[in-house]
Amino acid sequence: MRVDLFDFDLPADRIAQAPADPRDSARLLHVAPAGDFEDLGVRDLPGLLQPGDLLVVNDTKVIPTRLFGQRPDTGGAIEATLVEEIAAERWIAYCRPAKRLKAGSQISFADGALTAHVSDKLADGRVVLDFDRAGGALRDALWAIGRMPLPPYIKRTQDDGQAAADHDHYQTVFAREEGAVAAPTAGLHFTPELLGAIEARGATRASVTLHVGAGTFAAVKVEETTAHVMHSEWARLSPETASAIARTRAQGGRIIALGTTAMRTLESAAQPDGTVAAFEGKTDIFITPGYRFRAVDCLVTNFHLPRSTLFMLVSAFCGLDRMQAAYAHAIAADYRFFSYGDACFLTRAEDSP
Repeated sequence: MRVDLFDFDLPADRIAQAPADPRDSARLLHVAPAGDFEDLGVRDLPGLLQPGDLLVVNDTKVIPTRLFGQRPDTGGAIEATLVEEIAAERWIAYCRPAKRLKAGSQISFADGALTAHVSDKLADGRVVLDFDRAGGALRDALWAIGRMPLPPYIKRTQDDGQAAADHDHYQTVFAREEGAVAAPTAGLHFTPELLGAIEARGATRASVTLHVGAGTFAAVKVEETTAHVMHSEWARLSPETASAIARTRAQGGRIIALGTTAMRTLESAAQPDGTVAAFEGKTDIFITPGYRFRAVDCLVTNFHLPRSTLFMLVSAFCGLDRMQAAYAHAIAADYRFFSYGDACFLTRAEDSP
């Protein structure tokens, strides 16, 4: 399909720069397979669930991989965002400015609390950083001096007072398994109180893990979806979650994916007959219209970027025309978009098996 079919105009003031406070006070657009759209709030979500439904959440935890430092030789400021761990002491990073960095360049972060040198520069402009420590010691340093790796459309500066709040805001209540460099943002709306209301409704919960990578924000730069190379991410679906899904199906319940990362994990683990097996490994599943869904009945997700793989995914789930209409409604009704924005509840189109 042509990528421009997934484009739309979004006013800049619709891009949320901070989350709703409290989290579950965000808005929720209910998109059924047909009929009018329903303007709700996230606190209304339990009413959209049915007793026996299974809500599948992503329990990944975001690492604070945004670092500020300088080059000891020139004193020039450097901002680095680590996006992919390739060894215990080695990460691929986006650096600003990167043009003057070369193999062997030294960088000192937080007045020498952490240092690294550039071991390679990649063709796409990213750099490979080798740090002065590895494994748990490096992770401890990141938690001590790093900032949350927010997507580029959320504007922050080094001295921005909002940055400290992002340590809490850009982490879900489900976060357990450290490894993501971006949040599974649909989960940002959830609170203990909302989870209690969902449990009281008679729905249950299970977890998967998908360590969200920076590729989730990557622009689709080709003209046809078939030419796009999808990024890969590490995911795990445990035997316990596979059993919970099987029980839910046997009892007539629905599988509700909380976020596109949970959906991608579920669909990666789904077998041709619709059963879901335990899974662990990399997934680069790319879901576009025409995909035959096997595991997921409903999806809770935020509003996504134009021309993005995630808008393609929701268009596959509900139909392109339906999602274009839903997004037009959301823009007209002043919904807040993207990572810190509002959410929608989508039911799979009836012609998707």
